[in-house]
Amino acid sequence: MIPTLATERLILRAIVQEDAGDIFAYFSNDDVTKHYGMQSFTSVEQAERLVEAFANNVRKKNGMRWGITKKDDSRLIGTIGFNLWSPAHKRAEVGYEIHPDFWRTGYASEALEKIVEYGFQNLELTRIGAVVFIENEASNQMLVKHGFEKEGVLRNYMYQNGQCHDVNIYSKLSV
Repeated sequence: MIPTLATERLILRAIVQEDAGDIFAYFSNDDVTKHYGMQSFTSVEQAERLVEAFANNVRKKNGMRWGITKKDDSRLIGTIGFNLWSPAHKRAEVGYEIHPDFWRTGYASEALEKIVEYGFQNLELTRIGAVVFIENEASNQMLVKHGFEKEGVLRNYMYQNGQCHDVNIYSKLSV
């Protein structure tokens, strides 16, 4: 159910259990999870459970997640996809993360552009939303660069390390 998508430099593909080690490599990094609303992983088993959760979301049609790989390397450098997918209401929220070794390379931006296109053209979404920690400047800037409009602030919306955080909410519409 997860189609393989290609960009100039990337392959976006289904995530499989063999990817758990790559997922653990970045979800165990506090720099990655500090704006994610979850604790850093401490075991590969947590990554294995996340892979299964991604697969369950696809089966239930309430999410769709791709592994991000460079064209010349099959190892995951991140994931990207749709959360809270509602086919009946033609909307979803985008979520993504990328290993810090690949920050500021344009890979996340390239992957975002491709799945937004896929969401509007193939899933017939009319709205793609995003919820981003206010402090996550890189993600906030990337969304605006890709035509997402800030709709407002959700106060005390997410918890990270026992503290509540405000988040920006964005959307991009197909029309």
